[in-house]
Amino acid sequence: MEVNEELSRLTLIVEQIGLAVLATTDTVEKLANRLDDLAIQVENEGHHIQQQSYQIFALSDSLQTLINNQIESKKQTEQLIDVLGDFLITLNKNPENYGKF
Repeated sequence: MEVNEELSRLTLIVEQIGLAVLATTDTVEKLANRLDDLAIQVENEGHHIQQQSYQIFALSDSLQTLINNQIESKKQTEQLIDVLGDFLITLNKNPENYGKF
């Protein structure tokens, strides 16, 4: 009976090892699925971040255009002020021209 007992113990050990391998395989599969899910999530976040980068670039470009337009508008306003100043100086030097303008 000694051989039968050892054979039974070995069979039990092999069964336990088999169950452990199955449990480990199941855990590894679940982890692999979770990693796949995380990879998809990271990829989606990457696309989202890329879209935000494009939006920030477009906003920066629009802001630069606005600044350039503001600078040009300021130059034109300064020129207009200079012309109006010259006009007023001319009128003050020649008050008889008031009615002509």
